[in-house]
Amino acid sequence: MQLTPFHLAIQVRDIDEAREFYGHKMGLPEGRSAEHWIDFNLFGHQLVTHLNPAIGSHGKVAAVANPVDGHGVPVPHFGVVMNFDDWQVFAERARGFVEEFLIEPYIRFAGKPGEQGTMFFQDPSGNALEFKGFRDIQGALFAT
Repeated sequence: MQLTPFHLAIQVRDIDEAREFYGHKMGLPEGRSAEHWIDFNLFGHQLVTHLNPAIGSHGKVAAVANPVDGHGVPVPHFGVVMNFDDWQVFAERARGFVEEFLIEPYIRFAGKPGEQGTMFFQDPSGNALEFKGFRDIQGALFAT
């Protein structure tokens, strides 16, 4: 099966804040937009930020954490799988715009099936993002 772009719509507390974070800080190209939503090109995927004023100006979306490889992985979360070299470049770039990582960039499952670079951080509304990097995406993504 050929991989195709996914579409993900998330809630944010402030549209201008979302534009600043995803568009300016992360550098994602902006697509269509209106007063209450913005489309972003998330590495070829369609990420739509929708205003939810019920979150409040200082509020965050709810999340829990589950243990994985000695870390508390936030749930829910979303992100992109990349080849390892691109992940390393993005991880360095992320250090310039992420104020506090939930999980700093590191190698998860080192030396085991599914070895991957990973990092977690939140947008200003509390949406958790994970970016993964594999040396062999097709062979390692679902390795057990």
